[in-house]
Amino acid sequence: MNRVNEDDLEWDDADRGERVGWRRKKLAAAAGGDDLGCSLYELPAGKRAWPYHYHSANAEALYVLAGEGTLRHADGETRLRAGDYVALPAGPEGAHRVVNDADDTLRYLALSTMRDPEVLVYPDSEKVGVLAGGPPGGDGERDVSAYFRRDDAVDYWDGETE
Repeated sequence: MNRVNEDDLEWDDADRGERVGWRRKKLAAAAGGDDLGCSLYELPAGKRAWPYHYHSANAEALYVLAGEGTLRHADGETRLRAGDYVALPAGPEGAHRVVNDADDTLRYLALSTMRDPEVLVYPDSEKVGVLAGGPPGGDGERDVSAYFRRDDAVDYWDGETE
């Protein structure tokens, strides 16, 4: 059994401009978790987390610890508040984005299976991401980590010789 306390970890900050940014502590990674990921997030007022997306291989879940916000999902939008738990299955029905449209910090846990390889889909920007050699949220170098617009697709045999 490995134990970690959030107070022992430093925040990783992500600032992607005026409307996108968060702080994260990778709890599961710090405790040596391999099969189940768990990160603590703080989303400041007026900020959004990761772009709207879904995972092809990994299921995720959110548990709201404090604050309020909105979850954009495949069926629309749902208000989030402390005590809410949301299951997000792999596939299009699990598409999501967390938005803090309230006045206080939104604090939540994001949990996930840690399957590798993974294909991520970003419906708004028509992109796909391909990850191999480490699951999303995992630490370390990956063999493959690339993002493409769906329109960049080529025929299977393009560039191949006999």
